[in-house]
Amino acid sequence: MNDPKCARMLLGAAERDLLTLRNMTAGAPDESYGFHVQQAAEKSLKAWLALLGETYPLTHNLETLMNLLDGRDADVEAHRELTVYTPYAVEFRYGGLDSSAEPIDRKGALALVEALLDKVREDSKDVVGND
Repeated sequence: MNDPKCARMLLGAAERDLLTLRNMTAGAPDESYGFHVQQAAEKSLKAWLALLGETYPLTHNLETLMNLLDGRDADVEAHRELTVYTPYAVEFRYGGLDSSAEPIDRKGALALVEALLDKVREDSKDVVGND
């Protein structure tokens, strides 16, 4: 989909993932936390593509989505750090993290996804309106 209605739906879904992140307890597994970071980022990027009139692919790969945006001259560089969360969509969600994996910097991850969502919300104001 590539229209304002789709963008509004995706932004709402990203906001729900962000709310979940904000309310996760410290005891929640990194796999679950990382999954919601990835999902909020994926939905935000797809909303951004929809706002630009692009039909987004059915992918969980954040790098792919950012490259599509980059091809439309969207400034995604400030959000590239989020690409490390792609494996949380499927691989780590089902297979789990290796016991030697570094724990997620939850505060940092939350800030990254909030910044992306804020950017897309700001860009969407003229297209989807304020709710």
